[in-house]
Amino acid sequence: MNNHADGGATNPRHSTAHVEAAGWGQGLSTLPRITWMNLRHPWQVAFAIGSTFLAATLQLLIPPMLGRAVDLIRTGGGISAGATDQALWSSGLLLLAVSALRGLFTLAQNYFAESVAHHFAYHLRLACYEKIQRLSFSFHDQAHSADLITVCMLDLEGVCWFFSAALIRSVLLAMLIGIGAYSLLSINVALGVVALSFVPFVGWRSSRAQLKLRATWLELQGRLSVLSRVMEENLCGIRVVRAFSAQAYEMLKFERASKSALALAQERVDISARNTSAVSFSFFLAMGLVLWIGGTKVIAGEISVGNLATFLTFMTLLQMPVRQIGLMVNAFARASTCGSRLFAFLDLDVTIKDAPQASPLKINEGIVRFDNVSFAYPGARNHQILRNISFEARRGETLAIVGPPGSGKSTMAHLIPRFYDVSAGAITLDGQDIRNVTLSSLRRAVVVVQQDAFLFTTTVENNIAYGDPWANQPRIERASVSAELHNYILSLPAGYKTVVGERGVSLSGGQRQRLTIARATMLRPPVIVFDDSTAAIDAATERRIRSAMRRFAKDRVTIIIAHRLSSVMHADQILFVENGEIVERGTHEELLARGGRYQALHDLQARPGEVDGAN
Repeated sequence: MNNHADGGATNPRHSTAHVEAAGWGQGLSTLPRITWMNLRHPWQVAFAIGSTFLAATLQLLIPPMLGRAVDLIRTGGGISAGATDQALWSSGLLLLAVSALRGLFTLAQNYFAESVAHHFAYHLRLACYEKIQRLSFSFHDQAHSADLITVCMLDLEGVCWFFSAALIRSVLLAMLIGIGAYSLLSINVALGVVALSFVPFVGWRSSRAQLKLRATWLELQGRLSVLSRVMEENLCGIRVVRAFSAQAYEMLKFERASKSALALAQERVDISARNTSAVSFSFFLAMGLVLWIGGTKVIAGEISVGNLATFLTFMTLLQMPVRQIGLMVNAFARASTCGSRLFAFLDLDVTIKDAPQASPLKINEGIVRFDNVSFAYPGARNHQILRNISFEARRGETLAIVGPPGSGKSTMAHLIPRFYDVSAGAITLDGQDIRNVTLSSLRRAVVVVQQDAFLFTTTVENNIAYGDPWANQPRIERASVSAELHNYILSLPAGYKTVVGERGVSLSGGQRQRLTIARATMLRPPVIVFDDSTAAIDAATERRIRSAMRRFAKDRVTIIIAHRLSSVMHADQILFVENGEIVERGTHEELLARGGRYQALHDLQARPGEVDGAN
């Protein structure tokens, strides 16, 4: 789970639980929404439904055609043997043609129904990914990536197949049962009732089983989410696992999660198997009764052998669609459940967004001002991280923020580009409240170099130019020179074209931090914030970077957050923050002369042995 880097954590809730709680009220109301979204692909939908109607109609023609052929064989139809042979040949060829056409339209039905599903899934994936890009930091602080992947992949999968697995199947089944039942009952009511007797039982049994499968599916999805989380954490921390020889413990943890998911999956298999057995038994029981009752009626002359063949053929054709009632019910249930969670996620309010009348930020003088700013993280409003913070930083100046861990330093850095909104007070850039300017213009003007140096699995060049993919090579190289990284890059096998591994694991911690510094400086923003971004860099390299940054800082506001005082001694103004308040401010020399908290921290870092001895 992601915690705040500084200033205390919120009271996080499990992200999928939050989304699910928001979505349960929707229930079946999500199905019309899913249906309407599928209708955005009208010609595929039209072809799928049209093919379904034609396939069902042709399938309904087969039983009476076969019945007439049987009667023709048995009675001869009062015509000569040659004419009978010709009639049989015609009936056989017609039956073959109808069956072939029925197969062709069934193929078209499946093709276009799946086409709708794939197009729908494409648009949903884009919507989910776009939503993730816009969601505020406060959401990601509480969310676990494995849970989001579960919602945006498994739940999306359950929703996108609703059209083909539920709607189209409903149309097909309604036609087969409705028109077929009318045809059979018009021949003989009693025999028709017997022939159709297995249909309601199968519908009831399948629905009952699928309700159980729906409940277990929700629980299984939760257990699979836990399994994904265990695997993700293991992959991200694989070096720690190996360093502490914790492979056996990790295997045990993963095995427990796997066994939990396996037990529930096995329960689902058991439910499904028992349902299939009951459905098959009911079908063959109904067919046996039709043979027995229908045979007596044939002997009594109430119906013909062809009529009996019609009944049996219709039952055989109806067997598979009726068996799919369970799948259809499951598709409805799964779409309802998955849709509730998916749409609850897509409908989440984005807390940090452009104001209705937001205008682009205009930088003239380059003045950053905190005006009596207070802040508490969402979900922890009673625990203020910052209290009445006020300061000003101008173009060409370097402002440093120091203090003990948890004092609110990184929180201040995250408020300037508006990763969060202040709880009270205001932050302005050249007199413009950052809440009244567009986010895109604000974040082009303010770049934060994070302590966590995240790199993408691509080339060094692309990682540096991430903020401006069209930057030319000289500009990229100048940025890497200022970050003291250029010579190291040239020593790599492919230079700037060298591919960096996942999360930059092929680079040291200091090299990753220098690369993120180069990524930020290449953009040359009016305001740049270094959030303890040189913690993993050795002192000599840091001095060279600081020297390069002095030249870079002449035309912009530079804010440095650090625990190591050697990183901020050159700053024009230093703020010492403690418990969310500025308790001291001044230059390095002024603060040392004051003999307060800054001077105590300086002595602790400069002469740790002496301080320990004094204590």
